Amino acid sequence: MSAFAGFRFPPEVIVVAVRWYLRYNLSYRDVEELLAERGIEADHVTVYRWVQRFTPLLADAARFTRRAPGDRWYVDETYVKVNGVWR
Repeated sequence: MSAFAGFRFPPEVIVVAVRWYLRYNLSYRDVEELLAERGIEADHVTVYRWVQRFTPLLADAARFTRRAPGDRWYVDETYVKVNGVWR
């Protein structure tokens, strides 16, 4: 069953609202205003509930797509000077 089941708004709207709040350091009322400018009437309390419920899910989803630095390095060709000779 989807984590978004039972919500009035489509998952795309919820994810965008939560992402705006987290990424751009907006208030719940700011997110409410941005949604209203796009024709979506959602109360700031609704946005608060979305953030509380879906932030852990989005963080877990993002964690799997990130790669650790130094995970793998590929080098096609390289030259190294050893004792004054390029190898």
